[in-house]
Amino acid sequence: MSRVALVTGASRGVGHGVASALIADGWTTYVTSRHGTGPDGALPLACDHTDDDAVAAVFEQISAEAGRLDLLVNNAWAAPRGFGGFSDRFWERPVSDWDTLIGVGLRAHYVASVHAAAMMTAAGSGLIANISSFGSRGHLHSVLYGMSKSALDKMAFDMGTELDGTGVTAVSLWLGLIRTELLLSLGVDEFAGFSLQRAEDPEFVGRVIAALARDPHLPEYNGHTLITAELGAGYGIVNNDGTPPDSHRSAFGGGGLFPPASADGHGATPPQKGANE
Repeated sequence: MSRVALVTGASRGVGHGVASALIADGWTTYVTSRHGTGPDGALPLACDHTDDDAVAAVFEQISAEAGRLDLLVNNAWAAPRGFGGFSDRFWERPVSDWDTLIGVGLRAHYVASVHAAAMMTAAGSGLIANISSFGSRGHLHSVLYGMSKSALDKMAFDMGTELDGTGVTAVSLWLGLIRTELLLSLGVDEFAGFSLQRAEDPEFVGRVIAALARDPHLPEYNGHTLITAELGAGYGIVNNDGTPPDSHRSAFGGGGLFPPASADGHGATPPQKGANE
């Protein structure tokens, strides 16, 4: 039986690429967006992730149609009103930026996770993956952006604690620079000091998540924050053009992520190449 995934915010960018990769990997893939659009082969559902009833309806429909949910990829995000780039400092921006960067970029992930966890724990298996970034470690884009991403990492850590023993795993994923259509359209070779040639394709992220979901060691990562480029290297996954993307860990200070360092000073160990073959 095909495993069932839900990717939120999948009309374009990371979500679109993740969903496309899951479909190619054989997953029955539901996607949400405000207008109910998504990649070919997806099962698109219109959903405003600020509307809790609309989110509940998405999970009710998946339960009724598929009878299960094996993977939730929390990717929904909304730009602040009047957003034209993170160029202004926090006191120069309206306080209402909170409503999108926290209200959608954080709260929507929590609400979806509540519904997903209820379905998954009843079945005794599943993976909840938050799309986070290196903005948890260093200043990236804005104060509220960093706050939301740091909270996603902590959320996965604490969810992992409460999910322990249920068969369900929660993780947060740090993506590097992503080669979205918008970024590629700029015609630049690097962005924020990082090479586009060694950046990540959205589909790469999806292939990494698919590999993680079938990794027999998945429970060991419960509550952890993981770096997609490092997971990809361990699984032998590359970009669409065959290049392996770079991890930005060292550029953001190195060291461990969530959970807090173990006695030997290290956090989660990425899988070795071929770990889930």
